[in-house]
Amino acid sequence: MDKDYLIHQLMDIAKQNNVELSGEILGEIVNMSIFRVVNKGEILRQAGEDNNTAALVLNGMCRAYYVDGDGNDITRGFSIPGTLCMDEGLFGYPESIVTWETLEETTIMIFDVAMMKKIIIENDVLKNTYIMFLENALRYKIYRENGFLVENATERYIHFKKLYPKICESVKQHYIASYLGIAPESLSRIRKALKES
Repeated sequence: MDKDYLIHQLMDIAKQNNVELSGEILGEIVNMSIFRVVNKGEILRQAGEDNNTAALVLNGMCRAYYVDGDGNDITRGFSIPGTLCMDEGLFGYPESIVTWETLEETTIMIFDVAMMKKIIIENDVLKNTYIMFLENALRYKIYRENGFLVENATERYIHFKKLYPKICESVKQHYIASYLGIAPESLSRIRKALKES
C-alpha cells in the first residue's frame, strides 16, 4: 500500500476524532505498522492468544465475541473504521479474552503494542489522544453496563441503532441480539413492533 495514501487516511481518521497529528508522526506510525486486507469471516485472533499487537480498522468491520461454557457465541462488540480491534493488549491483558473475526472484507493497520505505547508517551498530542481513547472506552463500558441495568431490550436496541446505524443495516441479527443480551426471536419481535409504530 502507498505510504502517502495511508498517512492521508490516518489524517482523515484523526480529523474525524478532532485530533491534529503531523505527517511526521503518522509516517512513523505507518513505518512501524503492517497493513492487511482480510477476507470476510477470517479469525484475526483467538481467545487466549498473545496480545502483543493491536490494530486500527481502516475499512470494513470486525466483531469480538466470547464463547461461554455451553458453547454459545456472545458478541462483546464491533469495530468499525477508525476504531481499534484486538486492543486488549493496550489495556494490559497479556492474552486475548475474546475472539476477533471480520464481518466483511476489512483493511487493518497492525502495530506492536509496546512500540506504540512508547511513541504515545513521547508525543503530547498522541498522549492526549490516548487519554481520549481511554475515556471513550470507559464511557462505552458505562453506557453498556447502564443499558443492562436500567433499560429494557427495546430501549437497548433503539440506543444501539442510534449509535451504530451501519452495524444495524449490515450485521447478522443474531450477532446484534447476543450483543444486546436477548434471543434473536426477541430482536425480531422488537424490530417488527418498531416498524409498525
